Amino acid sequence: MSIESVDYSNGVDPERALKYAIQHIKGERAQIVEGVIEPVSPTWDHEAAAETIRDQIRARARELDCVTGSGNLDLPGSSNWYVPDIAVVPAAAAKGAGALLPADTLLVVEVTSESNAETDRVVKRRRYAEYGAPLYLLVDRQERSVTVYSEPGELGYTRADGPHPYGTTVRLPEPFGLELDTTGL
Repeated sequence: MSIESVDYSNGVDPERALKYAIQHIKGERAQIVEGVIEPVSPTWDHEAAAETIRDQIRARARELDCVTGSGNLDLPGSSNWYVPDIAVVPAAAAKGAGALLPADTLLVVEVTSESNAETDRVVKRRRYAEYGAPLYLLVDRQERSVTVYSEPGELGYTRADGPHPYGTTVRLPEPFGLELDTTGL
């Protein structure tokens, strides 16, 4: 289609344009948080914390016929496009998917960084609940704590288990039914 044949008489859908652009950035991965494009470039310390959690949930995720990864999550009707540190999604939903919805996940895990800790603590927690992610695990590296949020609703999660200080065992509810060891975080 040539530029001359594009009809902009009805305007441009900003959400669609922003999400199209984020998917076509060359090189770095990025996400959109409340309309602001943010690069996703975690430190090795951040990755080590995520790997500690991933290692503990991977076997159970496989038993549930799920995959673990950090694929794109779209939040339609908002200017948000997230790249979680870890998401557990049914293998069937992941196959061939470019992006999924938070409601398609069984678990979303975010590990805070100094540059965006409040985003993970407040904004993403609220949005993941609003968009139906059943479980949200927040690994707060600055506070050295772990919190499990469950029972999502439009106003946020109605149940919080934590914050638990590093070094304690944290229960990840069904369908996982796991005890997470937070000592290595």
